[in-house]
Amino acid sequence: MENEVWRWLWTCSAVVFSLAEVFTAGFFLLPFAIGAAAAAVLAWVDAHILWQWLVFFVGSAVSFVYLRRFVSRLDKDEQPRVGASRLLDAHGKIIERVDDDAQTGMVRIGGEEWRASAAEPIEVDTRVMVTQIDGTRLVVVPVPQDQPTESTES
Repeated sequence: MENEVWRWLWTCSAVVFSLAEVFTAGFFLLPFAIGAAAAAVLAWVDAHILWQWLVFFVGSAVSFVYLRRFVSRLDKDEQPRVGASRLLDAHGKIIERVDDDAQTGMVRIGGEEWRASAAEPIEVDTRVMVTQIDGTRLVVVPVPQDQPTESTES
């Protein structure tokens, strides 16, 4: 193949990998875009095809190793809680007496009503804090009246 074809092939590959990276997570395609861009530069200065391929592979590998540092740093950050787990440590108010023996109990947190359970019965209008999630129930404990609460009650 003529070098003119390789110029456009490497250039288009770099553009396609760069655009595809926008739709993926974790810098997966960016190293290939960097390698293809480096190979495109060599193709435009009329270097031999073997050098272009070598630069593509080495450039992709080096940039992959370099970008892994950023990805691992992003993975160390605490991920946002989703679903019911977002309610861990949230404060609320009992709207139906919590009694595990009678299988009753409801708590209101931030305008949402959830089934609740507790180690001991808790009366209506008691302020509580969510300590864990047990299936579809929130496990709650009473909060002392003098302890400040978050604004999650409604």
